[in-house]
Amino acid sequence: MSSYFAQNLKILRKERNWTQPELASRIGYSVNEIWMWESGKSEPHLPGIIAIASAFAIPIDDLLLKDMKGD
Repeated sequence: MSSYFAQNLKILRKERNWTQPELASRIGYSVNEIWMWESGKSEPHLPGIIAIASAFAIPIDDLLLKDMKGD
């Protein structure tokens, strides 16, 4: 998966001032899964990616392929 995923997930969540528990509740996953994804220790399968992109109302490509950090 994209090297951008973990950083983009964290950036998007913080931009909306959502906590990890809020995001977990919105997409139907556990807080531990959110933490694992944001830390780069694991990555979601396709249904999780779709749920995340939908929650943030962004294309999946932006979540996976775009450098939102801007470095």
